[in-house]
Amino acid sequence: MASVENAGDDHVVELVVRNASATGDEVDEASDEISPLLTQVDKPKPKINIFTVSYPRKKSREQATRSLEVDISPITQFILWLWSGSRYSGLMCMAVSSTIYFVMKVLSDVFSVQSIPLFETAFTRCTMLFIFSYMGLRKSGQPLRGLVNVRYLLISRALMGYLSLMSFIYCMQRLPFSQAIVLSLTTPIIASIIARIILHEKLRIAEVGGLACSFFGVLFVFRHVLATQGEFIKSLEVGNAYVSGSSHIYAILVGLFSAITGGVSYCLIRAGAKASDQPLATVFSFGIISSPAAGICSLAFEDFVFPGFYSLTLMLVLGVLAFFAEVFLARALQLEKTSKVVNVLFLEVALSQLWGIGWLSIAPSFSRLAGCLLIVISLCWTLYIGPDKEIE
Repeated sequence: MASVENAGDDHVVELVVRNASATGDEVDEASDEISPLLTQVDKPKPKINIFTVSYPRKKSREQATRSLEVDISPITQFILWLWSGSRYSGLMCMAVSSTIYFVMKVLSDVFSVQSIPLFETAFTRCTMLFIFSYMGLRKSGQPLRGLVNVRYLLISRALMGYLSLMSFIYCMQRLPFSQAIVLSLTTPIIASIIARIILHEKLRIAEVGGLACSFFGVLFVFRHVLATQGEFIKSLEVGNAYVSGSSHIYAILVGLFSAITGGVSYCLIRAGAKASDQPLATVFSFGIISSPAAGICSLAFEDFVFPGFYSLTLMLVLGVLAFFAEVFLARALQLEKTSKVVNVLFLEVALSQLWGIGWLSIAPSFSRLAGCLLIVISLCWTLYIGPDKEIE
């Protein structure tokens, strides 16, 4: 038999061996004495798992942070922080997009070895946008056709973007370069106005002042060039005033149409990116429509020029950079209000002028420096007033 005795806090178990010929009363007595021990043995053991064991919260966070730092490179951490890790991510994404466009301009000026038609260049870049956005959506597991309620937004965004691109190319072919650029830089202002109408965004006085300051900076930058080209155009119009004047006005109207459709496209990018929660969807919709359309226009209106090795390499590199620029632009519009984030687009103008003064030895005139200063002041003001709301 077995019996249990308590000696203070210790348990003492006594085992007594009886003969097999024990009587029934003795067996019953032994079973009664053993039953407390059996009951104690059959008692279920407490289950221990990760939810019952308590760990210090501070230690677990440090271990998780340390494991992330080991698994993720510093560049990836910076990109993730830039993408959605700060209240200023929307403004910084637009700054990155403008900087990439500036880098594209520098590469085009430095490594340009062959003259490629504009429609052919547009076809190459749109094709690169389509390929890389398709690969990104497939890798992330997103549906290529988008959600049902977002599909019409994405199609409208693609059509508006294509019309803006084609009309801008026509404007570049018919107008002097500086005039076409100034007309295209009215897109941020038009986008802010259209966002007030379509998206019902509040347009504050501080944001209007920032856009006005940046655009006045653009006018100061191109003032001398616009005046010189204006006198040249007037001299050309002396011989045939009606034909030349009407053609010039028509090209300006096309440039304004490009700015309007571009502003509508920005608003649709913001609406589509917020509704689908995927900026790549807006880039994919633009690429899938603009790529074949630009190819058709290239074959119909221009002579195809087969690029050499260096020209083809440059076109592919610019296509990759254009993809990242469009993705960061869509992300910026997704995170931040339109009237605030589009002001950062003028950063490209300031960087281009400073690059020309420092590297290309362009004469630093007063109007050029004053224009860059106005743009920098406007950008600093935009950063000072900060984002409109927290990142969703």
